[in-house]
Amino acid sequence: AAPDRIPAASSGTMNNLSFGGFDRARGRAFAYYETIAGGMGASAAAPGLSAVHTHMTNSWNTPVEAFEHLFPLRVRAYRVRRGSGGDGLHRGGDGIVRELEFLEPAEVTILSDRRARGPYGLAGGSPGAPGANSLDGQPLPAKTRFPVTVGSRLRIETPGGGGWGHFRIRNRFE
Repeated sequence: AAPDRIPAASSGTMNNLSFGGFDRARGRAFAYYETIAGGMGASAAAPGLSAVHTHMTNSWNTPVEAFEHLFPLRVRAYRVRRGSGGDGLHRGGDGIVRELEFLEPAEVTILSDRRARGPYGLAGGSPGAPGANSLDGQPLPAKTRFPVTVGSRLRIETPGGGGWGHFRIRNRFE
């Protein structure tokens, strides 16, 4: 085994979000599937990357303008979740905050992990912050399906990655 080659835990599953409904203004159905990026775990060699897909490649990062043009919704937030990566000699990468306001009723499905406990750190590093899902400010489970109405706001906060090594070692060099 080579423990110095193993990174701390990353954000978990791909933070899957899908939704669909009928756009009355355009007279057509809509459907969308997205994997929302999270924080990568740090390693002995480097800090974790922020806002990346760690368990899936070739994934879209849909621009806000395209998202709002194609679907009846408004993007209220899309940013890096600062401070969500675990502390350590090398810090874990930060997750993402994605908040959507629906302009039409829809059915939503979320398949996510690491909501109860954040991604673990290694070699004395701290865990990353756990993720959180909410609808209109009310917590949602990690895996769920539910309807939304006009004006509903869905917020997904993806986990940060775990840190690697004890932070006190890092502080000696800063």
